[in-house]
Amino acid sequence: MTQTLPPKPAARPDRVSLWRYMRLFRADILSAQPERLYRAWMAEFRTPFFRSYLANDPSLVRRVLQEAPEQFPKSDRVGEGLRPLLGNSVFLTNGEVWKRQRRIIDPAFEGGRLRDTFPAMWSAGEAAVARIAQLATGTPVEIEAETSHAAADVIFRTLFSIPIENAIATRVFQEFRAHQRSQPILNLAAFVPLPRWMPRLFRPETRRTARRIRALIAELTAARQAEIAAGTAPDDLATKIMTTADPVTGERFDTDEMTDQVAIFFLAGHETSASALAWALYLLALYPDWQDRVADEARAGLADDFGALSRLRVTRDVFREVLRLYPPVPMMVREAACPQEFRGRQVAKGAQVVLSPWHLHRQSRLWEQPDAFDPARWTTENGRACAREAYIPFSAGPRVCTGAGFAMAEGVLLLAMLTARFRFETVADRAPVPVAHLTVRARDGIWLKVTPRD
Repeated sequence: MTQTLPPKPAARPDRVSLWRYMRLFRADILSAQPERLYRAWMAEFRTPFFRSYLANDPSLVRRVLQEAPEQFPKSDRVGEGLRPLLGNSVFLTNGEVWKRQRRIIDPAFEGGRLRDTFPAMWSAGEAAVARIAQLATGTPVEIEAETSHAAADVIFRTLFSIPIENAIATRVFQEFRAHQRSQPILNLAAFVPLPRWMPRLFRPETRRTARRIRALIAELTAARQAEIAAGTAPDDLATKIMTTADPVTGERFDTDEMTDQVAIFFLAGHETSASALAWALYLLALYPDWQDRVADEARAGLADDFGALSRLRVTRDVFREVLRLYPPVPMMVREAACPQEFRGRQVAKGAQVVLSPWHLHRQSRLWEQPDAFDPARWTTENGRACAREAYIPFSAGPRVCTGAGFAMAEGVLLLAMLTARFRFETVADRAPVPVAHLTVRARDGIWLKVTPRD
């Protein structure tokens, strides 16, 4: 019997006009790409303004991210669309500025800090269970809205020690959802190089929501600075970051720079986690045998202690497989800082180098049954080899996501807590269609029927 495959967007024709490509790209990154990219080791795209190279060869990916990362800094093109919200955050910076920011941020996520955040994650999970219990009637529920709520709650509890019900946290969450609706991932400057002095053409609503979000974050940050000065600040991630001095320069983040960093923590920590958890619940609904295995494991091993995470092995493999099929950030763009050679082709300085977890994770020359949902693959020789060479849901090298361990713990924990309490079922004729804007989401949401487990 043929296995039902998880949903995958239709690819575009091999050849389209630049105008057509720009329109497709602004609507959805994934369906703007041709089918051949799932097999190609590399692809070159030419426009009147720049050349772009998609690297799908693990050796090229390793070179860009790990072996010579300073030769491939972050491209400003993607940042053009995100700068109104993210300012000069660590997600957009390069060079010495980026290094200084990482030296201040990284200690908050090292060593035992993940263990310290576990109680806040657990509390957010309990709150999510309580909210979803009110919806567990068998009537279809748009589950992305619920996972967004849960992921935002985790961010506020771990970062500022406040639940999402806090007035400011609620307003940030609401404004962020409005910002998502108004902001395509790329604006005109992503395709046409514009001089720095030329105004960027952002939608008025994009500018308004970004200003409101940043003002609310600045309010939280200023209040925390006052608590730190008074010696009353809780020992959470915000306090750790704001009290950490750069060991090289001795500098700390001021309010403006901390606002930039909190904005990216919210974008990366909330948006990506919400996306992954929603797809995880959908895939468990699509494959109920795996759902039952996760539920059984959670009921046997889940507890309010950090050690419980090590007992959730099946759940962890399921979540890893979700991140393979639906990596929250589907593409990363770097720029060649000097001339390069890729697979015998000359790559000029300034060329765009695209690394696509979406395509690398489904590279048909590497993965066995690349489009299938198979959490058991991680125990096979092929799965272990691909995990080393072709699996980058959090990037890799010096610019690997500083919160990768945090995200894995959060995803596994929330998935286990929800599946232990509820049964999730698909809704007929409402299969989600993956699209990518800021992250990989579903075009019309992910609808599931939710009922209590016996």
